[in-house]
Amino acid sequence: MAIPEKDLKLVRKLFEDKDERIPERIRLGNHFVDDFIFEDQEAADIPINALRVIFNIISIISSEQFRPEDRPKQLSLFDQEFETENNIFASIKIRNSKISPSGSTKQVIEAYEFLARFKMGWYKSVNSKGKEIRTFGGLISTPSYDERGYTNFLISSYWLKKLMIIPEYNYILYNLVYNIRNNKHIIFAIWLSKLPEGGTTMKLSSLNKKFGLNYKTANDFCFKFLKTAKINFNKYNTLSFNYHYKGDSIFIHPFYNKMVSGTDMSEHTAEKSKIAKRLYYFQKRYGLGQREMLQFSYQYKTIPQTRQLIEKAFGEFIRMNRLNGTKSTNYQGTAFLNKIQELILQLYRETKMGEILPNGYPVIL
Repeated sequence: MAIPEKDLKLVRKLFEDKDERIPERIRLGNHFVDDFIFEDQEAADIPINALRVIFNIISIISSEQFRPEDRPKQLSLFDQEFETENNIFASIKIRNSKISPSGSTKQVIEAYEFLARFKMGWYKSVNSKGKEIRTFGGLISTPSYDERGYTNFLISSYWLKKLMIIPEYNYILYNLVYNIRNNKHIIFAIWLSKLPEGGTTMKLSSLNKKFGLNYKTANDFCFKFLKTAKINFNKYNTLSFNYHYKGDSIFIHPFYNKMVSGTDMSEHTAEKSKIAKRLYYFQKRYGLGQREMLQFSYQYKTIPQTRQLIEKAFGEFIRMNRLNGTKSTNYQGTAFLNKIQELILQLYRETKMGEILPNGYPVIL
């Protein structure tokens, strides 16, 4: 399909791998993870060197990543720069040794070829003014080697938006893609970072499908895949996990391991304690049963941005009751959650993200 002249690529910004500083961790936006790595809940089989490209793209643009809630003006600037015309791109340059530390030109070429072809197609997004913007390509386009030791390529505004604008994100250690050679272990680590604190239970068939594996029994999955992943994570990652199985059901429970510094661990523990006390307060004061707490506590514990929105909605709930001379405790159980949900929806739709994704508000019941 020939691209009309009006749709030819327009390069608006140059990102360059100037800094020799190695970041400790990077922020992976959940929208990018869900759409690029786990489309339809199944993990893509992305080679390790291609994962290194992705990690380095995020490292290079990290200073420009932002939550729209925190920096609404930055969202407007992104629109002006990248979402006014079709086929707008940014140019990125990465040192080849960061993709193949062994110096293999073949590995570098294969990594960029994979990302150029993977999910190649037309993509569309809608800017803050409601205009539809279209771009063509994969995650990257037209890799070239204009400077010895580096690769230049383009990244479309569609994927750049998912990497830069991160209303919800999780941290992942940058060096994982260098310390762990198994690409499926890296993808599993990304998935693990999104799990709720209480873990998850999944059928063997679901886990095989999710990660593109073919183990015959839960025992094989645990001891041939999970055991080796856990060994790697215990050694190289701040987040590891325990596991066990019963029949064909496999339980996976994430935990922070001893790689976390004493300060980080104490801060993490204090934050967990504070969250637990707050949830206990809501449960007792507003008569929330176990079933009512399930979704509410998951949303409150797992996603910091949602927790802030819940607290803001609760503050508005208290203010409205005081104005009306009503006791807030008149609302119990589902009635309380319904009221908070109404306020969450109202507050969310007043934000920039609410304008872009009007139905993207968190659901607490």
